[in-house]
Amino acid sequence: MSRELSQKKLRDFYEITPDAPIFKAEFGYYVLDRWIREGYLKPRNEVPDYDAYLREIFDYDVPARFRLSGLGWCEAAFVPAFETKILEDRGEYEVVQDHAGRSVLYFKGRRNGFMPEYLDHPVKDRKSWEKNVRWRLAPDAPGRMEAAHQSALWAKDAQKNGDIVIQGLIGGYMYLRSLMGPEDLLYTFYDDPELIHACMETWLELSDAVTAEHQKEVGFDELFLAEDICYNGGALISPEMMREFLFPYYEQLIANVRRRNHGRMMHIQIDTDGYPDRVIDLYRSIGMDYMSPFEAAAGSDVVKTAQKYPDLRISGGIDKRMIVRGGDDLRRHLESILPAMRKRGGYIPTCDHGVPEETPFENYMLYRRLMKDYCG
Repeated sequence: MSRELSQKKLRDFYEITPDAPIFKAEFGYYVLDRWIREGYLKPRNEVPDYDAYLREIFDYDVPARFRLSGLGWCEAAFVPAFETKILEDRGEYEVVQDHAGRSVLYFKGRRNGFMPEYLDHPVKDRKSWEKNVRWRLAPDAPGRMEAAHQSALWAKDAQKNGDIVIQGLIGGYMYLRSLMGPEDLLYTFYDDPELIHACMETWLELSDAVTAEHQKEVGFDELFLAEDICYNGGALISPEMMREFLFPYYEQLIANVRRRNHGRMMHIQIDTDGYPDRVIDLYRSIGMDYMSPFEAAAGSDVVKTAQKYPDLRISGGIDKRMIVRGGDDLRRHLESILPAMRKRGGYIPTCDHGVPEETPFENYMLYRRLMKDYCG
């Protein structure tokens, strides 16, 4: 598949072009180690470019997207990161301080492939914020702006060659949760709102500085906020909290980025797990026009959402449970989504989160063959 064709597919996606061929990609995986053990895939150390290898096996399109980072993802962009070290031996388990300063309970000798238990977080009050965290988010931390400048030069070259440039960053809720933990954060909104605002002021200062450094060289086609603010019942905090503690900082950053964007149109994507429909209008009020990944198990229905919001770009929405089942269940599921979404445009289908470990390889290959027929 040529890079030029991928670039056209992506442009058609952003333009919501009806009945255009659909860009083929995947959200991520939790199953690759199983497929490697079972002999379906080569081990990673035998393949120089594993992403390209998977692209060939599963018939994905050439990415044609350059992702600028430097602003965190599931955790804040600490420079320096916290030291990763073992804090406690619990027999079959161990407590580890991770790179984000959290105390995490792991299986001994295994730190991936399962949901760990977070025991503690680095910010408990104003004192711990200042002592442990704030200085790690300084825009002038050693090496931060040098790395941003080099990334911007690479992005500039990619954009000249027709690729989409995406600036990724951790969203405010995910950032605060990584600092305080999901439960303590909720109390802090009430007990110490000034601490929340202090944390968000630092988020804005760093986000603005790094994006400004990138934008000295390149304009963004998309601003991607990793938010994860929803669960299966909707948002984890109220609309009032979102408007008070998140949106003023988002609005300022978005305004600054748009002003510096070399006259280039920029889309705004919000990435959140769970059921997002109740916050779509809220995020649209600050300029969001792209959302993902619409988890079916939480009640998401991308066809209904697309009908309600014809100008919303959508990715995700393919029920991971149907991929696991395979067969006619999978065929019926895809038939209920792909024809309508291709006719409408503005859709990139992916598993609605990482492909789960219980997915049989044969079922995933059926999924990819069917997707080839639907996507063109």
